[in-house]
Amino acid sequence: MSPGRFRHFAAIDWSGAAGERHTGIAVAQCERDGGVPTLLRPGHRWSRQEVLDWLLEDLPRDTLVGFDMGVSLAFADAGAFFPGWADSPASARELWAMVEALCADAPHLAVGPFVDHPEIARHFRRHGGREGDRFGGGRGRFRVTERVQEAMGCRPYSNFNLVGASQVGKASLAGMRLLHRLDGTLPIWPFDPIPDSGSVVVEIYTTIAAIAAGRRPGRSKMRTLAELNEALTAMDSDALPGEGAISDHASDALLAAAWLRRAGADPKLWDPPGLEAVRQTEGWTFGAR
Repeated sequence: MSPGRFRHFAAIDWSGAAGERHTGIAVAQCERDGGVPTLLRPGHRWSRQEVLDWLLEDLPRDTLVGFDMGVSLAFADAGAFFPGWADSPASARELWAMVEALCADAPHLAVGPFVDHPEIARHFRRHGGREGDRFGGGRGRFRVTERVQEAMGCRPYSNFNLVGASQVGKASLAGMRLLHRLDGTLPIWPFDPIPDSGSVVVEIYTTIAAIAAGRRPGRSKMRTLAELNEALTAMDSDALPGEGAISDHASDALLAAAWLRRAGADPKLWDPPGLEAVRQTEGWTFGAR
């Protein structure tokens, strides 16, 4: 694969919140030949199903798509997603299929039935002080790529933690339902071989994009156009017109799209150290190295 072959770059700030439509979902896109990233359907409250429909029906050819979510759970630290359970899936794809099967009747790609499963619930920290006896304590279990993120200065959250404003577990599990439905339609890195043409989906962490733009990890969120434009300039991108406030969901997606335009051409990011051992189980965050 030629890393510079993508013509379009899309970043999706994702959400695992309850309900159908979410202010926390934002989709941004930019082009290889330059220009400023733009929000798709600005002002629209996306549903998770609408994002899936856009990927399946309206995604421009040769787009590198970044999802701000975890594509899997920790596996390498314990040799299993759910150690001690005979039915624990053996790969990320089997995990996605399990999430989908248990939640098939849950609308809006919700994942409540999965985390309520009596054996699976033992591994999660949930609201109401419900911490499973296999959660592991502390901040929870982490994937190899998340430990790499820590070494970069990020502060990732365990996908087994479903509590707190910054938790990403629910979004990641909802994303696994989406990935299961995408599987076989779009290549999903690093689980699939990357073809010489066509679009590809990757996991991203918007803090990595912010760090690359010169922002400190603890100040990665941008809530004004002035802050966002400073970061876009660092990504060799044109600035957005106007001034004033912007939601951090929109700014995360816009900056990440511009970052993908530059990072997607770096061959080192497609083959980071440590990837092979977890390629089919934990996956990886594009840009973590």
